[in-house]
Amino acid sequence: MSSLNQLHTLHVACSRGLESLLAEELLQLGFVSARARVGRVTGEATLENAYRAVLWSRLASRVLLQLEESSAQSAEELQEWLALVDWSEHLLPEGSLAIDVIGTTPQLRNTHNTALQAKDAIVDYFRQQRGQRPSVEKNRPDVRFQLRFEKGHKTLLNLDLGGVGLHQRGYRLQAGLAPLRETLAAGLLMRAGWPRLYAEEGAALLDPFCGSGTLLAEAAFMALDIAPGLLRPWHGLENWLGHRPKLWQDLCEEAEARRAAAASRELNLEGSDQDARVIQMARDNLERAGLLHQVRLIERPLNALPPAFAERGLLITNPPYGERLDELPKLAGVYAELGQRAVRDYPGWRLALFTNNQELAYRVPLKPYKNYPLQHASLECRLYLFEVPQQQAGSLTEASSRTDRLQGEPSVAAPMPVVLSEGAQMFANRLGKNLKKLARWVKREQIECYRVYDADMPEYALAVDIYGDQVHVQEYAPPASIDEGKAQRRLMEALQAMPSVLGVSADAIHLKQRRRQSGKQQYEKFGGQGVFFPVREGQVQLLVNLTDYLDTGLFLDHRPVRLRIGQEARATRFLNLFCYTGAATVHAAVGGAIHTTSVDLSNTYLGWLERNLKLNKVDLKRHSRVQADCREWLKQDRGAYDLIFMDPPTFSNSKRMQGTLDIQRDQVELVHLAMQRLSTDGLLIFSNNLRGFKISPELEEDFEVVDITRKTLDPDFERNSKIHQCFEIRHR
Repeated sequence: MSSLNQLHTLHVACSRGLESLLAEELLQLGFVSARARVGRVTGEATLENAYRAVLWSRLASRVLLQLEESSAQSAEELQEWLALVDWSEHLLPEGSLAIDVIGTTPQLRNTHNTALQAKDAIVDYFRQQRGQRPSVEKNRPDVRFQLRFEKGHKTLLNLDLGGVGLHQRGYRLQAGLAPLRETLAAGLLMRAGWPRLYAEEGAALLDPFCGSGTLLAEAAFMALDIAPGLLRPWHGLENWLGHRPKLWQDLCEEAEARRAAAASRELNLEGSDQDARVIQMARDNLERAGLLHQVRLIERPLNALPPAFAERGLLITNPPYGERLDELPKLAGVYAELGQRAVRDYPGWRLALFTNNQELAYRVPLKPYKNYPLQHASLECRLYLFEVPQQQAGSLTEASSRTDRLQGEPSVAAPMPVVLSEGAQMFANRLGKNLKKLARWVKREQIECYRVYDADMPEYALAVDIYGDQVHVQEYAPPASIDEGKAQRRLMEALQAMPSVLGVSADAIHLKQRRRQSGKQQYEKFGGQGVFFPVREGQVQLLVNLTDYLDTGLFLDHRPVRLRIGQEARATRFLNLFCYTGAATVHAAVGGAIHTTSVDLSNTYLGWLERNLKLNKVDLKRHSRVQADCREWLKQDRGAYDLIFMDPPTFSNSKRMQGTLDIQRDQVELVHLAMQRLSTDGLLIFSNNLRGFKISPELEEDFEVVDITRKTLDPDFERNSKIHQCFEIRHR
């Protein structure tokens, strides 16, 4: 057994970004040296101070005591080396073990197989020496070992003194979505200066997105001098044969005494969340930690956040990040409001914002004085720190007193006025100008769905469409020459401006990114909300879906064409090729067509058409729906039609069709096939959205072709005259 003064090499793991903080903490805990490396700190300490790190470190995820070092790189070398280790110094023959492997070598590339080989070496040792073998226990072994392969042909055998990840304090049995690890939460608080703010200024702390209460609990542990390991029900060192029980017991008793001495300290901590279920999780977790009497928990949304309840404090939070594109419209407003409320209602406080979305962080109308990169699970995040400037603040009202807060009835602050950045204001001005320009036309024609902005300013490459009281936003993917950060910032500015200009809530804005689609991508879902709602166009109602597909079910630029079809369809046989969701078919049916036939490759869209027909109370027996490749179907069909609408995609290589479709190349074949089905005095309306499309001279020779593109563009698409090209084609 080693002496108490012997120095051991320790490898202390942590989240990436916390290494320098952890090194400082370990030195304060008595380590002789501490060198920060990526994701860990290597240092030297006595066994007592290694134990102290297990008990007191707020940042360490594992404390690993180095047992042996080797240059083993192959399976044979590993077996030979491990056979020489005296495992009886660490583990009883009837005990249990687990072994983790970190890293690989050219010969040992599979960590799972390497762990099995190491386990076999330990088991073989005990069989040969003692005639018994230990068992393997993954969750709570007597001893947990770690094999680590480092660069430079160095292999380490370490003992995990904690036995489990040290973020498992013992109080958090419930957590919401993507919760902060306790060790990371402690790191955020340290980076934000919470220990000094509390110790020197008695500062308050507020988390307006408190989730399961992790930041609140860790802040309270720091202020009340509570060792984070005290609540842990079990530690891996306790069954290690090299364990010094008296040493560990003395450290635990010292920690208990420190907790008792600080128990009378007054804290001013508050957490809130709009989700009652999450607040209950936080309450349960804080109760297990013995902190419920020290922390106020209030169910409320951000827009009900009251004014500051102390002169100095830390507003620290980990709000939603917006990992899905459709979450960004709402979150742009959330981050902006958080920052604006901090500026207005929390003068003299410090704001600490943890997020993986830089552009959301920039919605805060303050410049961060510092930001720190930190790893949160697989996400690269940053902690942004802001000093909220002092300003003349009114006295705290009785309604926002501690008594009312304890009763859970804080006063509700006045609505937060929207403060836009220069770029957001520029976008808002253009959007408002367009809205005003279109207003008279929209009212006169009773238009419910229209485009209000279409990349009018190249810097803001968006299409903004109104669908009743909802807004559909498509971000055009920026070219490679445009800095991705700038493009993201401009998107956030536009999203921040839209609610106030358009008079909608952020929840009513639906964002998608438009990239070139091919093959099945045209039909694939990328959302699963399944929310359809009807909008009116002329005499018909049409179902749209703003969340689940790239397109909404209604191409707004073809509104004039559809309305014309409705007028000309009376007593005709109508054919809709590449029919999509069948909006033109519905217009024809309601307009009095004798019969309609709609053809599309997608059964999803044909089902959508059926729902549109039912919505308009149309007799389905007179309206055929065919799932087929339009080109191949035309070759087989023998029907006759008086009015045909054909709006093929620019390009398609779907596996469900024969070959590929290139509209510039294949226009002659498609039009000829359609004209074979058109009655002598019938009309084919042929459209596509290829910007550089040129009608074939061969078609102009064979048929009467009239370019009607300009006539098919309403005021909302006048600026984008290339959005589609449209032709009338008749027999000569």
